[in-house]
Amino acid sequence: MITFDLIQDKVEFFEATDLKTLEKKINEQIEHNKAIMLEVHHVSYDVQLLENGQRLYSAMVHFKAKK
Repeated sequence: MITFDLIQDKVEFFEATDLKTLEKKINEQIEHNKAIMLEVHHVSYDVQLLENGQRLYSAMVHFKAKK
């Protein structure tokens, strides 16, 4: 017998060296997660300065099941 469990919560992390790329990665994953009935619940952003002076942008996106 096959059973299917719906994903209720999912947290994903993203990194990029510029905001445009980070936004693109997040938007692509939002579209993928729509297919499994998940929507964005919360987004957290951060930026770090690397030793070489380059910025590293990161984001944590919390997806929850659509109600």
